[in-house]
Amino acid sequence: MPAAEPDRAMDAVRDWIAQSRRLCVLTGAGVSAESGVPTFRDAQTGYWAQFRAEDMASEPGFRAHPARVWRWYQHRRGLVSAVAPNAAHRALAGFAAQHPGRLTLVTQNVDGLHQRAGSPDVVALHGDLFADQWLDACCPQCAPTSQAGQLTATEPPACPYCGNLRRPGVVWFGECLPQAALDAAEVAAQGCDLMLVAGTAGVVYPAAGLVFQARDAGARVVIVNTAPTELDRLADAVLQGPATTVLPALLG
Repeated sequence: MPAAEPDRAMDAVRDWIAQSRRLCVLTGAGVSAESGVPTFRDAQTGYWAQFRAEDMASEPGFRAHPARVWRWYQHRRGLVSAVAPNAAHRALAGFAAQHPGRLTLVTQNVDGLHQRAGSPDVVALHGDLFADQWLDACCPQCAPTSQAGQLTATEPPACPYCGNLRRPGVVWFGECLPQAALDAAEVAAQGCDLMLVAGTAGVVYPAAGLVFQARDAGARVVIVNTAPTELDRLADAVLQGPATTVLPALLG
């Protein structure tokens, strides 16, 4: 592709962003990978390589081996804590600060890097790696409690009254997305006039379906990725490159 053509596409998208009144951004694992965050499967090295991913990220797997799965998520939390938000995270946070109310950020990532970069009101479709929640319905004693001092000193922590376990606050295989997050994402997708999709291959649903909703509602769609995606056919512009390069150039 001649250099002039991608340059024209970049210029066009910058114009669309300047004209946009309601911008929705959907980010995926590719954005976090540029900070050095390993994907779920990439993190399964060493001791953890012997376990199936599905057993480390499902309710049946957790119930069968709660201590093992809890330690796996503690391991992942340590990996993510060691990295920092990158230029793409910072560009999105900076744009949101400069243009209050114009940008809604929806992410498939659970690492919290968008929040650490300063993006407000991030819609986290797949939950939060650093949050915990109860595994089962709460007893009256454990319902209001989430402080470590009120839990057992076990792996995982549990309610001292009923034994209810704490589990990572992420969406596991076979689980529905948090309804409030999905509702907020759909409102943003259906109400935007421009959607930027960065760092996702577009194969995970219902997240990928948000792009169809935006398109059907009349929004322009821009794909930013290092390789072709399943969503390119919906796009008004495809900008091939790392999010750490493309997003600062678009939003700076």
